[in-house]
Amino acid sequence: MGMGVGWVWCARCVVRHNVKAPRRLLSTQTQLQADSLSRATRNIGIIAHIDAGKTTTTERMLYYSGHTRRIGDVDEGSTVTDFLPAERARGITIQSAAITFHWPPSPPNAQTQPQSPQLPPTFDTTLRSSISHNINLIDTPGHADFTFEVLRSLRVLDGAVCILDGVAGVEAQTEKVWTQSGHYHIPRIIFVNKLDRAGAAFSRTVKEIGTRLHGWPAVCQIPWWQGNNGDFVGVGDIVNLRGMLWQVGGDGRDIQAFSLEELGESDQKFAEEIKKARIALVEILSEHDDAMVEHFLDHDEDHLAISGTQIVESLRRVVLRAPQVIIPVFAGASFRNIGVQPLLDAVVDLLPSPFERPDPEISISNQSSTLSALLSSAAVAKPGKLARKQQQTQDQGLAIVEAKNLLACALAFKVVNDPKRGVLVYVRVYSGSIDKGATLYNTNLAVSERAPRLLKMYANDAVEVDSITAGQIGVITGLKHARTGDTLIVYRGLQMKGTPSGGLNTLQLRPINVPPPVFFTSIEPHSLSEQKHVQESLGILLREDPSLHLSVDEESGQTHLAGMGDLHLEIARDRLLIDFKAKARIGRIEIGYREMISTSTAPYTYDLDKPIAGKPTKASITASVEPIDVSIIVPGQEEIQVEDGAFETTYNLPDNNTLYILHPNLSRHDSASHKNYIPPHLSLPGILHSIQAGVSAALARGPFNGFPVANTRVTIDLDAQAHLLPETTPTAISMAARAAVGSSLRSVNDAAPSALLEPVMMVTIFVNEGSLGAVVQDISSARGGQVLSLDGSDSPVSSTSDDDLPRIDPNLIYTPPDPFASGSGDMGSGLANSQRQIVARVPLKEMVGYLNHLRALTGGRGTFVMTVDGFEKMGSQRQKEVLDAMREF
Repeated sequence: MGMGVGWVWCARCVVRHNVKAPRRLLSTQTQLQADSLSRATRNIGIIAHIDAGKTTTTERMLYYSGHTRRIGDVDEGSTVTDFLPAERARGITIQSAAITFHWPPSPPNAQTQPQSPQLPPTFDTTLRSSISHNINLIDTPGHADFTFEVLRSLRVLDGAVCILDGVAGVEAQTEKVWTQSGHYHIPRIIFVNKLDRAGAAFSRTVKEIGTRLHGWPAVCQIPWWQGNNGDFVGVGDIVNLRGMLWQVGGDGRDIQAFSLEELGESDQKFAEEIKKARIALVEILSEHDDAMVEHFLDHDEDHLAISGTQIVESLRRVVLRAPQVIIPVFAGASFRNIGVQPLLDAVVDLLPSPFERPDPEISISNQSSTLSALLSSAAVAKPGKLARKQQQTQDQGLAIVEAKNLLACALAFKVVNDPKRGVLVYVRVYSGSIDKGATLYNTNLAVSERAPRLLKMYANDAVEVDSITAGQIGVITGLKHARTGDTLIVYRGLQMKGTPSGGLNTLQLRPINVPPPVFFTSIEPHSLSEQKHVQESLGILLREDPSLHLSVDEESGQTHLAGMGDLHLEIARDRLLIDFKAKARIGRIEIGYREMISTSTAPYTYDLDKPIAGKPTKASITASVEPIDVSIIVPGQEEIQVEDGAFETTYNLPDNNTLYILHPNLSRHDSASHKNYIPPHLSLPGILHSIQAGVSAALARGPFNGFPVANTRVTIDLDAQAHLLPETTPTAISMAARAAVGSSLRSVNDAAPSALLEPVMMVTIFVNEGSLGAVVQDISSARGGQVLSLDGSDSPVSSTSDDDLPRIDPNLIYTPPDPFASGSGDMGSGLANSQRQIVARVPLKEMVGYLNHLRALTGGRGTFVMTVDGFEKMGSQRQKEVLDAMREF
């Protein structure tokens, strides 16, 4: 039975119309709402290594769904999701773009698809339109410099499509984004792309999925190779036991479907391979899904008799299980318009709806819980027992009666400055609904803002909507304060200057961790008159991208902008100069080092007595500093407060710094005694916060060379009677703490000069076998790096979480034969012959400009990705060379 024109609507419609999604992990919303949303919404992301075909695949999805009338091209700069001038000029994705479309698309009489092809006879318009899904898709960057852009997108996704290059296989950045999405327990499917290219090896790529992504590939499609040249013309649908043939050179709309019987007559070898693949698929599902074992026995142990619906339901169960062990694999060539429609079917069938995801984690009143637990707490809480209930632990549950007034909770995961629409705040709504004109309370900044307009984004285009409901991704315009990672709530009866009660003002969703910057550049306005515009433009950049950091050198007055990599800063520079028309000079990109003191100081007291904002203020702080004996630090540590006792407080600061505050007579657990020692306009929490802010500011600029200070313990002795006066203000306390610590650091450096710590990168390099020796020699000798492992085996750098990942034997993975493959044999050697992986620790200074050198060593085929592994103390000779190089400029 062949199928002709018009079968584009849904690759599965020849066999079935609907697969009902199983209900699980439902929140406290009504069952009706949950069922409706389960049918209607998918929040997915496209993740992969750079140049794997993410944007090209997205363009086809938009075209086949009826959202666009023509297919955009990355090389021509005509894609929908890559709309920034810098993206189109470079042909890469820089910022993630959100877009909404429907799959399966609307019926022909719908206005959203005026030029629909004729539907096949089996198409039931009533049934198909009733199960059309709303897909919110985010196309993410693949370049390592934009890791934060991927992280904040993953934070709000419910599922992901990982795209692999069928020629290159599992590449370095693919492993990184796969691991990152695993940390959020995001269900994933894989699409092996570019199978039309010379050298494409589907079999080898599937084996690498097992060995490098630590999961069992469930091959749901196999490539259909035809002709003596091994031309890629379609795929074998293992789930529904059929062949799917695309018209050569078409736009992908013309598809023919062939049953196994028809394939047996025209392509017997391919039909037999589909049967082998079905047997392997049922076997792997039976190992991890008891229901599949029952189906297998019910059908008299006939692998081919199990229906496609039962296969899909089993795949869905194993995909939604955390941690994910089974990875569905699909095949295609997006540039040749092959395989995209079945991939969209898999997104709808296998990836979860918002209500099938675990409840979002929250923190409220210093307790950790989930959002559904908070919402349900209002029903069980009693006002008379509120104070006692709020002190219960997470295991005992929350009991906050005010939660009944919580109308909506959302996370702002991205901020964009649009030249036409102003500041756009992208939000994911986790409960309730945000309506147009609603008052939003920002629990991170403790400010209220009104939402004048709500938008549904289609990349660079937008449609205004009246509300954004739970599980949806939308945009709020006109917010002046919201930043990436802020929690926004709607509270019944909240006024613009009001504050939610019952601890709801402390409600925060799980934050987005910002990686530490390792490169920086200087920015200097052309004139004083341009300074305000430059500062405003930098403020917009930092609000959009929190992975950019801004600091000011107090001695020179120079502004420093720090970022994740040289390309990251290059893009920021172009946006500053071209998009914002800022008139400034940009210095060369440099590396951000750290300083480490080598001795300790005696307590030093700084007395502040100066007018601030026209009012006389006084404050005193006694500080001392000492080194912590650690030569390697891990960056990016979150600021954590630890209560060691009633009269002392410890803060763990970034860069392995520790702040220890002694406050005798001021107990953290007995605020009644504070009135005898603290002026009435001050409070102990506010005093401690001011001290912590001042110390952090002092540590941000070291005395040796102006770099942040690391591995330092700061001790503050707070004598309330001597240091806290009626004229003391929080600002004065912060300034005194900063001055006291800064003076102590300078005295330490005068006694014994500080040492520099340099960032050391964990580098993963993919090279072909013939270039392995040259690359290893270059890393270990010329660049002073340390090679830790080859091909990821026995790697001492694996994180503790990697130890729990399954080790997959590639010889146990089913794969169809590749055309022109070198024959049978050990697949391990086949992997080695195709590509080798080198893991090494290398100083960042030696990796600047490494890509061009690697391409020269590998004939243009080598790739690498690197992340900050820590900061390590330099030897005296190397430190002298670095300082001499700095003084040259």
